[in-house]
Amino acid sequence: MADSPASGVELAQQSRDSHAIERVPTAVTAFIGRTLKGPVGQALPARSFAEFQQHFGGLWQPATLSYAVEQFFENGGREARIVRVANGARPPTITLPAGRDALRLVALNPGSREYLRASVDYDGLTAAEHERFNLVVQRVRTAGSELVEDQEIYRRVSVAPASGRFVTDVLLESRLVRVLGAAPVQRPDRSAGGPGGVAVGYTLSNPDGDDGAPLTDYDVIGSASEGTGLFALDGVTRFNLLCIPPLARDHDVGLSTLLVAARLCRARHALLIVDPPASWTSAPAALDALRTWPFRSDSAVMYYPRVQAFDRLRGRVEIFGSCGAVAGMIARSDETWPVWAAAESEEAILRPGLRPAVPVSDADRARLAQAGVNTLLSVRGGSRSGISPRTLGAGGSGASDWRYLSARRLALFVAASIEHGTRWVLLEHNGPATWERARAQVESFLAALAAQGAFAGADAEETYFVIADERVNRPQTLAEGKFNLLFGFATSKPGEFDTWLVTHRAGASRVRPVSVNRSATSRQRVEWEIETSILRGP
Repeated sequence: MADSPASGVELAQQSRDSHAIERVPTAVTAFIGRTLKGPVGQALPARSFAEFQQHFGGLWQPATLSYAVEQFFENGGREARIVRVANGARPPTITLPAGRDALRLVALNPGSREYLRASVDYDGLTAAEHERFNLVVQRVRTAGSELVEDQEIYRRVSVAPASGRFVTDVLLESRLVRVLGAAPVQRPDRSAGGPGGVAVGYTLSNPDGDDGAPLTDYDVIGSASEGTGLFALDGVTRFNLLCIPPLARDHDVGLSTLLVAARLCRARHALLIVDPPASWTSAPAALDALRTWPFRSDSAVMYYPRVQAFDRLRGRVEIFGSCGAVAGMIARSDETWPVWAAAESEEAILRPGLRPAVPVSDADRARLAQAGVNTLLSVRGGSRSGISPRTLGAGGSGASDWRYLSARRLALFVAASIEHGTRWVLLEHNGPATWERARAQVESFLAALAAQGAFAGADAEETYFVIADERVNRPQTLAEGKFNLLFGFATSKPGEFDTWLVTHRAGASRVRPVSVNRSATSRQRVEWEIETSILRGP
């Protein structure tokens, strides 16, 4: 897992409350794609579709993400992180006359729906302050609207570079605009009003914003060094599910994006929800295509088929990718059932307004499950099918430890909770007393889960283990300023442990799965492997 920073306030709180490990959320969903407006390359939270509309503009026909987010909340989603991606989009500009020159501002957010206006006045300035002015910048709901969504006021800014209030420098802190090009020698003229009947004193942004072209896989993948595309999620503390809707209504997400996204999800202990390709227009076609489909990962999950829903913008029923609805369905199920449940509950169906795009027979549903693909339902079945949801690792050529979705989600939930809940050790002396407190804390957490039926086995010896002593905290570990804690739990068979190593160090923490012989049935065998392989991992 990528290193996770922890603030001093957070660590202090954990140190005081280190008697218990808090259970982390399990259905925070990240969405990446094209939107009507909003900041590019920043992951913003949204806890309702209304909040999404406020920041990103709501439904937009070219933006499959907007429909996916709406379906997420309609199907029970509670918390999302939205990353806007653009391809060649341009921001609008504002031209403020300054004698024969002009002060030119450019919006931070690109697109034709970024409606800004600005005002210049000299209120409160003396005659000697001839290079200074007051600047107000506003974002409004629509062109010519008086409904202000955001506003920034900058008093006594200057066009003189030597001034401590040089406008170019001051606007580096703005969330709305930057100075475009060089500042004029003369301060901008007092605003005399803009066209279109807007309030006197404001100049509207120019109609030069552009929404850009449809997305490509390169846009979604983005740049690690610039923190764009998928790499914008590096700044997100935690997410559990990742949705990348189709690049356009007629353009699926490419294999390159799926591979990078699955790698990111594995590092961040999340799951990628993959839309079935548009060409899988029937269950037999999907089964045939799955024989040669190149993408397999136990960090990804797919539900077939796509979904049908009424498109309010086009006024007719359309077919959409299923990832948003699936994420909402999982989030809704988590409200009622624990993550380790087989998700065969009545909650694991689509809500009214959505239905599967094509019918799937019970026989084909079983065949799809064997291939690692789950089936969407829109009505309650008369009886349980006995088919537990799978990850996309289930249909690969080799056996996966996490081929079942419930086992995979349980492992991710336990690992994240323990990593986050033991960060308090960074504020304590790295010695036996702290090790014992951490061991007892994690054992208490795992014992509570075991009592609720999360793990296989009845005896604690074969259900879970925790090691946090000199076996994993060697002199070299202490010299490097690290604290290690090794733990394992049985998700399928008693004594067969999913094993993880938590490493805390100043400024960052991480947890990663470690390889333990699956035939091991004793803690002694696990201890032997500490010596031979576990601590030698990356």
